[in-house]
Amino acid sequence: MPDFAKPVRQVLQTHGCYFVRHGKGDHDIWRDPQSGRSFAVPAKLKSRHLANGILKQAGISHKF
Repeated sequence: MPDFAKPVRQVLQTHGCYFVRHGKGDHDIWRDPQSGRSFAVPAKLKSRHLANGILKQAGISHKF
């Protein structure tokens, strides 16, 4: 089963998002500087749908 965590982080960084801090459990908090929104990115991301949902929260139209 693929892990989408690293590709999601790479897409986020490419679009200007940045790591803020470690959250609870296995999650990291990232921020989109353009919208000011923060969102959680799990350390292990096995679901393509969840990966696409995180990118959607960040305002990125990229799809896996």
